[in-house]
Amino acid sequence: MFTLATARLELVPAHSGLSPDYSPYVQERKHIVRHLAKVKADPDELGWGVWLVVDRAANEVVGDIGFKGKPAEARTVEAGFGFLPAARNQGFATESVRALMEWAFATGRVDAVTAECLVDNQASARVLEKLGMTRTGSNAEMVYWALAAPTGNPAAT
Repeated sequence: MFTLATARLELVPAHSGLSPDYSPYVQERKHIVRHLAKVKADPDELGWGVWLVVDRAANEVVGDIGFKGKPAEARTVEAGFGFLPAARNQGFATESVRALMEWAFATGRVDAVTAECLVDNQASARVLEKLGMTRTGSNAEMVYWALAAPTGNPAAT
């Protein structure tokens, strides 16, 4: 199994040995169980779903981030993130999602990362802006975002 490291965080992809009970969000557990079943059935799913975000200084899981599956035919993935209330406003979301997007682009399988957030979720919108994502559309409930692979990236050629 591989992990990603940033200055303060370790990112660990959810794998078959992980219990979905790690998540403090009961509503997230169904999603985690589904992803773990996908990884068990198809090892190529590893990395394209849930990643645990571990604060190395505290040695604690502070949130999770990830993609909603392997790259689509259009070579895109949709990113998402969630953090414990005590871990918010510390830059963990920006730091971890940036590292995960860089990893996705470096695989050569992704030309763009997309995301969405609720219209009234200013904190998530700010994270997406800090990541360099641009708004691509909206409706009454959601705002949609995208970021293309950097020029010179394996996926961009």
